[in-house]
Parts: sequence; C-alpha cells; structure tokens
Amino acid sequence: MERSTACALAVCLAAGVVLYRVCRPSSAAEAKDTGAAEVANGVVGLIGNTPLVRINSLSDATGCEILGKAEFLNPGGSSKDRIALYVIERAEQEGLLVPHTNSCIFEGTSGSTGISLAMVARAKGYLCHIVMPSDQAIEKSQLLERHGATVERVAPCSIVDKNNFVNVARRLAQEYRSDKGRGYFVDQFENPMNFEAHYRTTGPEILRQTHGRVDAFVHGSGTGGTIAGVTWFLKQRVPGVRSYLADPQGSGLANKVNHGVMFADTEREGTRRRQQVDTLVEGVGLNRLTRNFARLLPQGGASMLDGAVSVSDADAVRMSRWLMANDGLFVGSSASINCVAALSIARFLGPGHTIVTILADSGQRHLTKFWNDAAMTDLGHSVVAPGSLDEFAQLLSLQGSTKP
Repeated sequence: MERSTACALAVCLAAGVVLYRVCRPSSAAEAKDTGAAEVANGVVGLIGNTPLVRINSLSDATGCEILGKAEFLNPGGSSKDRIALYVIERAEQEGLLVPHTNSCIFEGTSGSTGISLAMVARAKGYLCHIVMPSDQAIEKSQLLERHGATVERVAPCSIVDKNNFVNVARRLAQEYRSDKGRGYFVDQFENPMNFEAHYRTTGPEILRQTHGRVDAFVHGSGTGGTIAGVTWFLKQRVPGVRSYLADPQGSGLANKVNHGVMFADTEREGTRRRQQVDTLVEGVGLNRLTRNFARLLPQGGASMLDGAVSVSDADAVRMSRWLMANDGLFVGSSASINCVAALSIARFLGPGHTIVTILADSGQRHLTKFWNDAAMTDLGHSVVAPGSLDEFAQLLSLQGSTKP
C-alpha cells in the first residue's frame, strides 16, 4: 500500500513538473505581456476583440457556417463602442478635444452610439450631450442618463428639417461655450472616421478569426460605417468574398443597391407611418446616402456590394424569437434582420460556405418595443417562434423578402 501510494505521488509530482514547464512563462517579459493582455486598461480597454459565435440553428439547417460577431459583448453593449473610442481618440490626437476641460461631445443618434459615446466620455473626462428621436425605445434614454449624459428627445423629422435630431446636435455643438473646453460634434453619419474604425478593427478581427476563410459578409446600414469598413477591408484581402446589405422595410437602400434607384414601397403616398423609415427596426435603414455608405457605390466604378436583401418587420420579429428559442441568443432588431438576410444568403450560395454577420446589440435595450410581445401583437406581428426554418423560409417567400 505504501509503495503504491509513493508511486502515485511520484506520478503526480512528475505531472506537476511537466504542467509547470508547459504553462510557465519562458521569461519575465513574456509574463509581463501575458499579464498585460489579461488586465484591461480601464473600460475602454474592453472595447473590441469580440468573439465570433456559430449560430447553430441556422448553420445546421443550411449546411453553411453562419457566424455572428458578438458585438453586444462590448462594454457599452454594442458595436458603436468602436467608433466612439476611435473618433474621440483621433480628436484628442488632433488637439480638438482635451480631457477635463469641460469640453462636451455632441451627437444625434438613435441611441446606441450615444450610449457608447457617453461611456467613453465619462471614462476620459468629457461631458456628453445626446439628441435622439422621441420614438426610440425609452430604455436607451435611461441608459444614457445613467452614463451621465444630457439627453434631449426631439420629434422625428426629415434630415432636411433644421429640427432633425442630427441637425439639432450639430447646432448645439456650434453654440457650446466653456471657459476652457469646446463643443465637439461627432457626426457619425458623414464622418469618415466611422468607416476607418471598422476598417482598422472589425475587419481585421473577422479576417483573423475566420483564418481568411469567409465567403460572404452580411450587414445592415444605419450610418454605413460598419458595412463599408468591413467590406472594403475584406475585399482587399479575400479573393471572391461577397458582401450583402440587409435592409429593413421602408428603407430605400436595398432598391438603390439592386436597381440603382432610392425607393421603398412603403414610401408610396398614403402608406407611411413614420417620418424617417417605415419600420420598427431601430438603428438601420435610410432613404438617403450617407458619406460612409456612399463608399460602397463609387461614382463610375463597380459597386462593392453584391446585392441586398429586404427584410420585413414580421420576419425580423420572428427571427428574434427563433434565435432565442433555438440558440438562446437574445438580440436586438438590427441583429435580427442581419440573421434573416444571412439565412437567405446561405440558401442562395448553398452548403459549404462561411457567412459572417454582426450581432450589434442585445435585446436588453429593446424591451419596451421590439421585445414587447403585446406591442408587437398590436402591430399585427406574430411573436411565436416558427416551428422550423422550413416554415420560416416559406414566410420569407410569401412576404416578399428579396434574395440576392
């Protein structure tokens, strides 16, 4: 018994030595680097490098690898953390912003960019003033206030109206006065740094995480920064990669991509419910070309996009319920239309392809609207997850979602 115990102890000690040799840092420098990688430098150090998650139900059903970049895991809860950090740090480098001088960051946003800006502003020593349409989910305003931002909700109206939320934010930045600081307008829709942020961070991460094996990228467009930045980066490095726009109902961008004309059926006279885009999906869809999105449609050159998929509100709601029921993924409205489009692209391309999309935010900031079953039912949308994706595919055809 004593001999067997001794032998067992010897084996354990030997295993421990091997484990130590395998796991220990080879040098003090390596130990320091490892520690630095494990400890983030403040909340802004948590931004980016989000994982890719295989969306099992969609992948298994199509024979494709449908991967979602889990941007809702950023500390501010969305992909907008990237541009908030990038734009503010670039402004600091150019001397346009100096921390702790009562400088104030202004932006017009549907909510997510504002939350990210408020978080980064608080971490870096700035004030933040956000202007948003009054028809956006109230929890976005509440989150902004908890992050210390001043929140101004204005009636939805066209971008050509001086009282549009973007124009109000621009005007407030110009009028801001402080003894030492200044007002800084982010201008996410037209600011090329939006494109650059995703070209320099999101695109490279996707390339690295897929080991360059990606056949298609699918994403919606609000400002156009994400889809433009990622598309440009991947197409310069991955031969044959395709890029598709996922567009909500009421937006004219899909028609612009597919047919060269900015138009949506819900814009016909007498059919509109809302001022901007006739959809319950927040944060994506427009009836104008932003400077960032226009990069995908160069004048006199070939389009960087290979097609667009129009997604109805009903499909978006049902996809969100499908993902929760079958994958445990609790995502927001823009992620839902991305997944509807990714499913359509997977069926179009056929089995064996890798398709990447963005899960921009979680359902937690959509509780009073998109994830409010009573509200969705009142609008005539089913909140019951389809029994199978075959049933969902049939609904896509019936409701006129456009394949690429």
